[in-house]
Amino acid sequence: MNTQKSEKDKIIDYQLRFQDLLISISTKYINADLSKIDELIEKSLKQIGEFVSADRSYIFTYDFDKNMTKNTYEWCNKGIEAEIENLQEIPLEHLDFWLNSHKNGEAFYVEDVSLLHKEGKLGLYNILQPQGIKSLIAIPKIKNGELIGFVGFDSVKQIHKYTENEKNILFVFANMLVNVIQRKEQEELIKQQKEKKEELLKSLSLQNEQLNDYAQMVSHDLKAPLINIHTLITWFKEDNKIILEKSSIAPLNEVLFNVEKLDYLINGILDYSTIDNQNSENQTVNLNSIIQEVLKLILIPENISIKVQENLPILTGNNWKFSQLFQNLIQNAIKYNNKPNGNIEIGFTEKENQYQFFVKDNGIGIKAAYFDQIFKVFTKLESTSSSSGIGLSIVKKIVTFYNGKIWLESEEEVGTTFYFTISK
Repeated sequence: MNTQKSEKDKIIDYQLRFQDLLISISTKYINADLSKIDELIEKSLKQIGEFVSADRSYIFTYDFDKNMTKNTYEWCNKGIEAEIENLQEIPLEHLDFWLNSHKNGEAFYVEDVSLLHKEGKLGLYNILQPQGIKSLIAIPKIKNGELIGFVGFDSVKQIHKYTENEKNILFVFANMLVNVIQRKEQEELIKQQKEKKEELLKSLSLQNEQLNDYAQMVSHDLKAPLINIHTLITWFKEDNKIILEKSSIAPLNEVLFNVEKLDYLINGILDYSTIDNQNSENQTVNLNSIIQEVLKLILIPENISIKVQENLPILTGNNWKFSQLFQNLIQNAIKYNNKPNGNIEIGFTEKENQYQFFVKDNGIGIKAAYFDQIFKVFTKLESTSSSSGIGLSIVKKIVTFYNGKIWLESEEEVGTTFYFTISK
């Protein structure tokens, strides 16, 4: 009776130690970084192999597309010859005897190799006996219901009989291997995606830099002949104003008008293309100063009155961007004002998480059908001015850069109010 109790205690103790070993291995798998996963898998093969008194433990991967399997990891006990180099790209037809078991989700187990049939060159006995294998168990690895490989244990020095409890614990180990190998694959995929993203960002940065240089070059090369054309025609008009008739001057004025129009267009394209390259953030932007500087730069007709709300907020961002934003909105309000007494108001209201700004005028107004269209590049609602049609596109691009929104309210011959938000 005492002997039976002692044997039961030994079995229970063995099972508990086996379970503790799996928990220890699992914890290391979970906390491991990508660079150490291969090392941990090999170490766990050794630990489990030694625990079940195996002499060789290994992992195979099934490739059903190529109809083959290969040995990917192996541990061998002292004095046991490694077989991993000999077990690469093995045709699956050589493994029918255990592949069928694995497809059914079952372990393939041979307790005593010497009892197998010895006929046939490709028979199981003639494959296992040259490797000195006396007992073998191969546990299937299944991922998302799909058979992907197996983990096996060879006993070379002596026959080993696996209990049902040992088999169940080895199935748990096989599932752990599936999870850690899957994690390795996922982390490698994430790493590759990050590397591709970094390469793409570098490429985009280089392309933006090249486009910026190209825009600067084209701007310079186009503006130089425009200046010459404008200067020559102006001189010609001055030198010949006495003898030139009105019918002769009109075409020259038309040329000057189109030269100025093209000059505005080139400047607009250059400004639009360089917005994203103005990345010097983390500056204090004092909108009170910014708007006063803008008002000094632009030509304000005598009939236009501009009122700016006091104590505009202090933001963090890029001074050039905010200068461009307000300059284009104010110039737009001036350009499309047909009133004898034009009024423009600039101000803001404070919201919970953002500031809402407005630029209001009493100009010609805009039809509701054009509200979305006016923010598109090169869009103009009339073609009689030298405007480039890019100003409001620049405004929207800057507001979007700061994760804000822009919209307008307008009534024909009453006026227009542009609203936009900037996050605090």
